[in-house]
Amino acid sequence: MIENYKFSVTERFLRYVQIDTQSDPQSDFFPSTEKQKVLSNLLADELKAIGIIDAHADEYGYVYATIPSNSNKKISTICFCSHVDTAPDCSGTNVKPLLHKDYKGQDLILTDDVSQVLSVKNYPYLKEHIGSSIITASGNTLLGADDKSGVAIIMDMANYMMQHPAIKHGTIKILFTPDEEVGKGTVKLDVKKLGADFAYTLDGGELGTLEDETFSADGVVITIHGVSAHPGYAKNKLVNALKIAGEVLASLPKNEFSPETTSHREGFIHPVRMDGIAEKATLEFIVRDFITVNLAKHESRLKNIVTDIVSKYPNTHFEFEVQEQYRNMKEILDQFPNVIAFAKEAYNRVGISFVNEPIRGGTDGSRLSFMGLPCPNIFTGMQAIHSKLEWIGVKDMEKSVEVLIELIKVWEEKGNSNSTN
Repeated sequence: MIENYKFSVTERFLRYVQIDTQSDPQSDFFPSTEKQKVLSNLLADELKAIGIIDAHADEYGYVYATIPSNSNKKISTICFCSHVDTAPDCSGTNVKPLLHKDYKGQDLILTDDVSQVLSVKNYPYLKEHIGSSIITASGNTLLGADDKSGVAIIMDMANYMMQHPAIKHGTIKILFTPDEEVGKGTVKLDVKKLGADFAYTLDGGELGTLEDETFSADGVVITIHGVSAHPGYAKNKLVNALKIAGEVLASLPKNEFSPETTSHREGFIHPVRMDGIAEKATLEFIVRDFITVNLAKHESRLKNIVTDIVSKYPNTHFEFEVQEQYRNMKEILDQFPNVIAFAKEAYNRVGISFVNEPIRGGTDGSRLSFMGLPCPNIFTGMQAIHSKLEWIGVKDMEKSVEVLIELIKVWEEKGNSNSTN
């Protein structure tokens, strides 16, 4: 435990989640929603208020800040990063956070929608928080722990460091990004301006987890061209692209190859959007696997399904477009073992067991790693993310703050090696 310090992480988190910052995957703007900048500007102001002089939010909603080195050693510059946006999967408007003090292990019926029940049966990690405080939303919205818990943890770490100038440390960079949830968190990031050698995202789940591996990811857009005709005179003429698209979806494997039928290190394809009219229909898929070369295999399998179906319909054709999204950050992180080794040391110093596991998803760290900023993912405690039952334990957030402080110390003691610059 940090002695003689009153954590601010819970108070900050409760304030931040009440600011609507949902991103929009259909937007052509950056950031995808202007409301994300409300939190970005607030964070920049709060960083300035605790004495970080260069803190600012730029025109895109990125927040940059620096705690200058006070060490005589030549030390790699490290960055801590979280995203300000929340997922578009569940409403983030009018979030009402509820602090449940001294949780007893009982089912929690969320007040604004009694059909939303948080139970140990469905969420056994709640058992680890009996006797402690947890935070939920009120039942009508997500909570926003993904990733405002990470934001609050970094802010509390910065507050602690500014209050304890005697702690020796290298240069510490702070970065908050918009639009992570819609896959655009690094699109406008100025890596040179950031000026870090290594980074850690605060965007993980259970206490003790440290993630150095993500999916590799592609997106696929399939455009099906049918034949249009007036429905009153369509016999032997009309070929409805929407029906062909529906047949494609119905032909996907039922017991494999999908998020709902895979786990651990299994990859999948997943339809995420369908749009169109009789003349032309569009299907959007995401493709995921931990082994990058397997993406092409999954895409070939999907393309074969579409080819077989479309070939049955005269005068129709389709287009199959693959877009790279992100790659498994382990491909980069394995080249810089100290990034993980130092984190493990920090975990040990605060008395928690280190759990290394892959993320069945991606983080800003996936892209940052391939932009020259090796970047694993540290726990925050967030649970049931992107849902009305999202919750987080206060003690997990506080322990994450402790980890960051110890990690800063470890880098000062040992971190004068293998810079990326």
